[in-house]
Amino acid sequence: MDKLLKVKDLCKTYIADKRQNNVLRNISFEIEKGDMVAIMGPSGSGKSTLLYTVSGMDKSTSGSIVYNGRDITEMKQDELAAVRLDEMGFIFQQMYMMKNLTILDNILLPAFESRKGKESKEQKVERAKALMKKLAISEIADNDINEVSGGQLQRACICRSMINNPGILFADEPTGALNRSTSREVMDEIVRLNDSGTTVMMVTHDAGIAAKCKRVLYLVDGTIKGEYITDNNLTQTERERSLNNWLMDLGW
Repeated sequence: MDKLLKVKDLCKTYIADKRQNNVLRNISFEIEKGDMVAIMGPSGSGKSTLLYTVSGMDKSTSGSIVYNGRDITEMKQDELAAVRLDEMGFIFQQMYMMKNLTILDNILLPAFESRKGKESKEQKVERAKALMKKLAISEIADNDINEVSGGQLQRACICRSMINNPGILFADEPTGALNRSTSREVMDEIVRLNDSGTTVMMVTHDAGIAAKCKRVLYLVDGTIKGEYITDNNLTQTERERSLNNWLMDLGW
């Protein structure tokens, strides 16, 4: 399969109070088109930093991050911003949306900012409505963000992340602020997006959610300590049990 993302010898260092904190240490991995990869590890292991650095939201200290054949570490800021807007989607635990806009208008924001393609405003609106219908939130299109549930808001965030048809979806604890049943529903939507061809890289602390992914990378102190490949022949319960056993062997 085609390699969408190639990360080699990635390092991220912060300097605070004249002390050097090596958050990511020579990390290397690859993600193929259509893959779905979970990043797990103890608190403070560098999971979110890895996601933000690989996606170009945070600047690396050294190493290369080749996305779709281009090294984003060598891009100028405006070029990188265009790649993030047009080719990457983002979902966060905290559901950031503009309070003075409707749900539909929030979903449309990245589409209106993008210079990719020749779509009319009407075509973009229709695409946003189609995404909302797909995720069963059509009825909240004209609502304010304070008038919907957490699950509905996170589904709207998924719609917004997909509005520019990104090649990869980056998700940082996308179900972290939701209850169990709503988490399952939102995760099922992300799995469906992956089934339809969208590549996903996700940070999660939940083994049940990670077990839905095709691969799991386990981080400790900024380095990858292990990689788990999910057995598609197992039931979801068996996948969770198998992953939990693997995590326990690594000291989870």
